[in-house]
Amino acid sequence: MKRLLTIITLLACGACAPLRPTTVPTSAAAATVSSEPLRVLVWNIERGANPYTNGPEKALKVIRDSGTHLVLMQESYDIADDRPLLGPWLATQLGWHSHQGNSPHLCILSRFSIAETFNHEPWHGIGARIQAPGGDILAWSCWIDYLAYLPDHLTENPAATLAELLALENQESDRVRQTTALLTRLKRLGQLDSPLPLLVGGDWNSPSHLDYGPDTKHLHCGHVIPMPCSLAFAAAGFTDTFRTVHPSALKQPGITWTPIGRTRGKPRQPVALDRIDRLYLRGPGLRPVAATTLPAVFERDSIKRAARTFPSDHCAVLTTFAQRE
Repeated sequence: MKRLLTIITLLACGACAPLRPTTVPTSAAAATVSSEPLRVLVWNIERGANPYTNGPEKALKVIRDSGTHLVLMQESYDIADDRPLLGPWLATQLGWHSHQGNSPHLCILSRFSIAETFNHEPWHGIGARIQAPGGDILAWSCWIDYLAYLPDHLTENPAATLAELLALENQESDRVRQTTALLTRLKRLGQLDSPLPLLVGGDWNSPSHLDYGPDTKHLHCGHVIPMPCSLAFAAAGFTDTFRTVHPSALKQPGITWTPIGRTRGKPRQPVALDRIDRLYLRGPGLRPVAATTLPAVFERDSIKRAARTFPSDHCAVLTTFAQRE
């Protein structure tokens, strides 16, 4: 999660696929999916991996080792030397395709060709049609407002009311508006009714209602919280792929915020950990069969940021898909 204090110069990435008409062909059929699994990585790579010694190289190793085919990335900023934006640089090193367009930080990296690109708000959503071997898929990378982070507020104010907590989502941040705007854009593009699988993944800066139900209310000061952003995606027909694979938030919390700096202040207090990086799926053709977060083991808090092996304050979410039976 990143505090955006400066406006980053908008750059078009050199490795991007050319922009094409932003409509989905209505005649496109949901082609038979290959028997080969499809692996998708959602990852906010903190500030272009610049806080870490050899950060871009460390990010490259994580992606290669994951075996992923598609990366939905956030914080693809300029590398702090003479290299370009992180996402396009990674794609070049991998021999892949990428799309960042006019976004200051959102990037899609694909092992497969990018046939078409889609734009929304440059800070909050970009998309592409990926020509995967088993058939085309639609994929979006998104980032949603970080202000008024609910888990922190609840940790610091355990007596907070449900109305107060929901106000953080609906009134004190722009998360609900941004989420609604993204869904509206998908609808106008015809992608909510497309015969192609539709993936939307990114940094939501907000938990899921699936993690704040009756079975976990003892972890959340007795609250069951209907998180509006995740509920909006559920209402639009999306499934939360991590919770499809791991239904229990108690057994598999899937924490993504944060693998670094898990205490703060003096005296040291725990940071509110939560699953704020997610991948949603709508439509036929793909079935999530495995999901995990990276790194598998958190590094010690005593290790200085620059020296860490995993170059981000967000965990990555790796999801494996098979053909829907």
